[in-house]
Amino acid sequence: MKLLVIEDEPKVAAFLKQGLEEKGFEIDLVFDGQLGRKFAFENEYDLIILDLVIPYIHGLDLCKQIRERNPDVPVLMITALGTTNDKLAGFDAGADDYLVKPFVFNELLARINVLTRRRTGILQTSGKLKVAGIELNMDDKSAMRNNKKIDLTSKEFALLEFFMRNYGRVLSRGEIAEKVWETTFDMGSNIVDVYVNILRKKIDKAFSVKLIQTRIGLGYMFKEE
Repeated sequence: MKLLVIEDEPKVAAFLKQGLEEKGFEIDLVFDGQLGRKFAFENEYDLIILDLVIPYIHGLDLCKQIRERNPDVPVLMITALGTTNDKLAGFDAGADDYLVKPFVFNELLARINVLTRRRTGILQTSGKLKVAGIELNMDDKSAMRNNKKIDLTSKEFALLEFFMRNYGRVLSRGEIAEKVWETTFDMGSNIVDVYVNILRKKIDKAFSVKLIQTRIGLGYMFKEE
C-alpha cells in the first residue's frame, strides 16, 4: 500500500516514514506544499497524510486542490491545531479524518486502516453513495435499502450520509454534532441520541442485519452487525 506523507517537521517526518515502512507501507515523503501537490497530482496513492501548516501552500488549500483533482483518495490531516473550528476547517477542505499532534503511533495506524478499508467498501458514482446495501441519491436526497425506499428528513439524511462515509469507525457524539449540526456538542443535550434512534428505526428495524451499532462510552459506529 502506497502512502504520501507531507510533513515539514524533520523529526515527525522521519518518525512517520520509519514507523510506516516498518509496517509494510511504501512511503513517499515530501516537506512542503509545492512538492506535495506535485507528488499527489503525478502519482497514485492509497492514502495521503497531510500536515496543516507547511511551507509554500497551506495544508487546507492543498487539501482542496487534491480533492478537486482526485475526489477518491483518502486524506488524513495531522496538526497541532486541535480546536473545533480547526477540525471543521479541515473537514470542509475535504479531509476524511483529522488527527491532533502529539498522537500515539497505533492511533495513526488505526485511522489509516479505517480510511483504506472505507475506500474499498464505499462506492460513489453519478451522484450516488452506496454502502452496506444502502444507497443515497445525493441529487434528490433520497435513500433506499435493498431497493426499499426510506423516507428521511434533511437532518436524518445528513446523519446517515456521515455514518456511511465513516463506515467501520467509532464516532463520538461530539464529532457527530460538529459535523452534522455544525455546533459544539452540549453534554447536557441528547439530540444526537434522539436522531440516531429515529434513524435506526427507519433503516434497521425492518431488516435482520443491523447497521447502526452503539459503542458504550464511546459513541456509535455504522457497520454491518
